[in-house]
Amino acid sequence: MSLISNHSGLFPEAGTDEAGRGCLAGPVIAAAVILPPDFHHPMLNDSKQVYKKHREQLRPIIENAAISWQVAFCSPEEIDKINILNASILAMHRALEKLKETPRHILVDGNRFKTFKNIPHTTIVKGDSRFVSIAAASILAKTHRDELMERLHLKFPAYGWDKNVGYPTEKHREAIASLGTTPHHRKTFALLKSQISLFP
Repeated sequence: MSLISNHSGLFPEAGTDEAGRGCLAGPVIAAAVILPPDFHHPMLNDSKQVYKKHREQLRPIIENAAISWQVAFCSPEEIDKINILNASILAMHRALEKLKETPRHILVDGNRFKTFKNIPHTTIVKGDSRFVSIAAASILAKTHRDELMERLHLKFPAYGWDKNVGYPTEKHREAIASLGTTPHHRKTFALLKSQISLFP
C-alpha cells in the first residue's frame, strides 16, 4: 500500500511510533512528528524497510521539513517497573507532550494506545508502512535510538551494541552469559536462552 499523508483530514495531525521495544538493553525511544500535508519523499517508508544509510539521510530531511517533531524515551528501569507496552506508550506521550503545536488528531503505529490529553487518536497496525507521519516518526525514533546505542557501545564494547543496538543476537546473549549485565539491560526480560536468572 502506498504511503499517504493524512488519515482524518484534521490538521495538524501527529504521527507517533517507537523503536527498541524488543531489545534486551537500552531505552525504548518514541518520536512524534507533525508534517506539512503535502510532504512526500520517495525513500520514506517503515524504518524496518529502509536501509540504514537511507534512514540517516532521511532524518535531517524530516527534521527540517516537519512543522514540529520530538523524541522521548523510557529508561530500562521504567520498562522493568511498568512493562514494555506501558513504557512504549509513555514514551509516545512524552514525545507528543514536547511538540510545539498541539495536534488535533494522533496516528499511532500498532493496536494499543492510551488517550493523550483527550485528543482523538487512531491506531493502525503496520501504520508505519501506510502513513507518512508514522513512517517519519519511525525513522526518527530508530535513528535517534541507534545513535544512542552506538554511544553506549563505546563504554560497553563487548555487547556489540554498535551492530545489534541492544537486540537479542547471539553475540549479545553470549556477552551477557560471560560478563553479566550492565545498568542498561532490562532486568525483567529473558536475557539468556536458558531463562536462568542473573539476578538474586
